[in-house]
Amino acid sequence: MMGAEKAELGMEELELEEGGGSPSPSPMTAAGKMQALDFEHIGSLAAVAESLSTGSKWRRALTSVRVVILQAKINVLLPFGPLAVMLHYLSANHQGWVFLFSLIGITPLAERLGYATEQLALYTGPTIGGLLNATFGNATEMIISLYALKNGMIRVVQQSLLGSILSNMLLVLGCAFFAGGLVHPSRDQVFNKASAVVNSGLLLMAVLGLMFPAVLHFTHSEVQYGKSEVSLSRFSSCIMLVAYASYLFFQLKSQRSLYSPIGEQEEEVTEDEEEEKEITQGEAICWLFVLTIWISILSGYLVDAIQGASESLNMPVAFISVILLPIVGNAAEHASAIMFAMKDKLDITLGVAIGSSTQISMFVIPFCVVIGWIMGQQMDLNFQLFETATLFITVLVVAFMLQEGTSNYFKGLMLILCYLIVAASFFVHVDPDSSDNK
Repeated sequence: MMGAEKAELGMEELELEEGGGSPSPSPMTAAGKMQALDFEHIGSLAAVAESLSTGSKWRRALTSVRVVILQAKINVLLPFGPLAVMLHYLSANHQGWVFLFSLIGITPLAERLGYATEQLALYTGPTIGGLLNATFGNATEMIISLYALKNGMIRVVQQSLLGSILSNMLLVLGCAFFAGGLVHPSRDQVFNKASAVVNSGLLLMAVLGLMFPAVLHFTHSEVQYGKSEVSLSRFSSCIMLVAYASYLFFQLKSQRSLYSPIGEQEEEVTEDEEEEKEITQGEAICWLFVLTIWISILSGYLVDAIQGASESLNMPVAFISVILLPIVGNAAEHASAIMFAMKDKLDITLGVAIGSSTQISMFVIPFCVVIGWIMGQQMDLNFQLFETATLFITVLVVAFMLQEGTSNYFKGLMLILCYLIVAASFFVHVDPDSSDNK
C-alpha cells in the first residue's frame, strides 16, 4: 500500500514538472473560459461604442441648435411669435398687436429658413441650390396664401403673391445689386445672361396669363360675365403649371450648361467654402421641416388679424398685403441674395431673386387657383387692372436691367427707388372689390 501511494505521488510530481508547475485544465474548460472572455470583451466594446455614439449624437444635436438658433442675432425676435399667440387668446381687441407680433415673429423664422436652405445648397450645387432657395424661400408666402384662401380672402391671396413678385424683382434684387456694387465698386459684376433671359420670358408669360382675365372682366367682353374669366383662369393655370414643369426639366436636365454659373468649370472647392458647411445635410432637412411647421402656425394668426390690423393701424388692406407681408416672407431671399452678391456670386443671386419671382408667378399663383377650384373658392387670375399694370411695367423694367448681363450699384439703386414708388402707390390705392372680398 505504501509503495502504491509513493508511485501515485511520483506520477503527480512528474506531471507537475512537465506542465510547468501547475495542473493543466481540461481542453473543454479552457475553451469555455476563452469564449466567455471574448464575449465579455466584445460586449463591453459595444456598450462603450454605443454610449460614445449616443453622446456624439447629443453633442451634434446641441451644436446644431446652437448654430441655427443661438448664433444669429436676429433670433432675439423669436419670442414675439409666442407673444402673438398668447395675445390672440387673451384679448380680441388687440388684433393690430397680434398682427405686428406675428409679423415680427415670422421674420427670424424666414431668415433661418433661408440659412438652412443655403446649408443644404452647399451639398447640392449652385443650380439646385438656387432652386431650393427659391422654393423654401416661398414657403412662407404659400402657407399664408393657403390660410387666406381657406378663409375666402381671395384678394389677400392675390395681392400678397403679387407683392412677393414685386418685392423679389425690385427690392431684393435691387438691394443685392446695390450691396454687390458697393463691395466691388471698380467693375461691373457679371452673370449668366442666358438664364436671365429665360426667366424674363417666363415672367412675361405669367403677365400674359394674368392680363387676359382682367381685360375680359373690365371690357365686359365675356361670353358669361363672371364665369368665363374663372374658367379661363383655371385653364391658363394648368397651362402655366405645365410650362413651369417644362422649365424645371429644361433647367436641371436638358440644358444644364445654360444655367451653369460663369467660370464654374474652372472653380475648385476651396477650404473656405468647405468651412461654410456648419450643419450636416440631414440636420438642414430637419430644420427646414421644423421651421416650416412653426411658420405655418404663426401664419394662421397673421391672416386672422389682417382685417383688424387694417382698421386699428389705419392702413389699407392692399398696402398690408402687397408691401408688409412680402417683406417678411422674403426675408430669406433678401438675406441670401445680398450675401451671394457681396461674394460676387451673381448667378446664385439671380437664381434666388428672379427664380423666386418666376416660381411664384408660374407655380404658386396657378397652384392656388387649382387649390381654390378644389376648395370651391372662386380664385382666378383677374388681379384687377391696377395690379396687373404694375406687374407688367415691373417685368419690363427688370428685363431691361438684366439684358446686358451685368450689374452695379446704380442699377440696384434704380430698382430700390422703383419699389418705393410702387409702395407709395399701393398706400393710396383703394381696392374696388374690397367690400365683397373678391
